[in-house]
Amino acid sequence: MTGRRSRFARSAALLLLVAAACASAPRDPLEAPPPSPDLVGSLAFQRARAEDTFVDLAPALRVGYVELVAANPGVDPWLPRAGTRLVVPRARLLPSGPREGIVVNLGDLRLYFFEPGQPPRTWPIGIAKDGYATPLGTTEVTAKREKPTWIPGPSARRDGYPEKVEPGPDNPLGEHALYLGWPGFLIHGTNDPRGVGRHSSRGCIRMYPRQIAWLFARVEPGTKVRVVNEPVKVGWIGGQLYLEVNPDPDQSLELDETGKSSTVREPEGLRELVTRAAGKQASRLDWARIERTALRRDGVPTPILLPPGPARTATR
Repeated sequence: MTGRRSRFARSAALLLLVAAACASAPRDPLEAPPPSPDLVGSLAFQRARAEDTFVDLAPALRVGYVELVAANPGVDPWLPRAGTRLVVPRARLLPSGPREGIVVNLGDLRLYFFEPGQPPRTWPIGIAKDGYATPLGTTEVTAKREKPTWIPGPSARRDGYPEKVEPGPDNPLGEHALYLGWPGFLIHGTNDPRGVGRHSSRGCIRMYPRQIAWLFARVEPGTKVRVVNEPVKVGWIGGQLYLEVNPDPDQSLELDETGKSSTVREPEGLRELVTRAAGKQASRLDWARIERTALRRDGVPTPILLPPGPARTATR
């Protein structure tokens, strides 16, 4: 009897060790990704509480509202069921093109900052609402101001704003502003964090207060700013090719306004993009997974190469 109890105790202890190991082990490779020049951040997960709403969760989790909604399809952003496992999309593939200065990607509602000798950083941003737009192209930071005064433009004046808004809690620019070579367009903080990660501005780029403060301290006039629109990105992580597909502009606006998207469409040029990125590994492309990822558009980087094996034909 003593021996049987001893064996039972050892088995129970082993099961507890296995359970602890499973609990602490990453559930997704991107929770603890290997170093990659194409990736910034890591994926996280959060259990929803009964009182949670995405508009309040997003600032607390340091992500944007629309990207949180996109990463959790089928979850009601205003009434998520208690205990629901939420994806927190902090892992992002870098946009294409030069990796220097500030890169604003309207396609994923994110700002990327490349500081020489440092790993890249990224933060969610609020962008233009319906009827307004942020210019695409290249400019630079021309000035930076702490506690800026806001001079509302004609459209803001029509909405009832005064000729001038002094620094303070009613100033939509928040505590920090970076002025760009495009007159009237700024990268700035906000007095309402709920507008970050959404279509909420007249063309300016809004950031959470703590994040713009960090960026403000490291950016000087003359810093290059490039604005792109890339909902679809690809990159290599640990020898695996990943695909990230975000909502297109219409879907993003619909997610912002309704919490769900009724349109499903695959991005144009997707096949050419992933084939070119795969290069000599194109025969390993998993076209079924690529199609699912493209239609899901959840903004979460997804591996798209089949395991090494006999040569395959790259077809759908």
